[in-house]
Amino acid sequence: MSDLVEISTDGMTEPSDSQARRAAQRIGLLARKSRWRRDTIDNHGGYMLIEPYHNRVVAGCRFDLTAADVVELCNEAV
Repeated sequence: MSDLVEISTDGMTEPSDSQARRAAQRIGLLARKSRWRRDTIDNHGGYMLIEPYHNRVVAGCRFDLTAADVVELCNEAV
């Protein structure tokens, strides 16, 4: 069984919150979802990928990643 998550191109299935978190965990990152209001200057209501050892933002510094973006970035890193 492959560790990669398949993303459907027909738009019917979007990766879930838990799929995004698991994909990040597989490569040693944390996927943090914003819980604040959406559409503020520095917070777009999405995800941020964090390298936990140094607490450094890897991608989505403005919480601007979707769950599909997180899964795609993590699959590319494998």
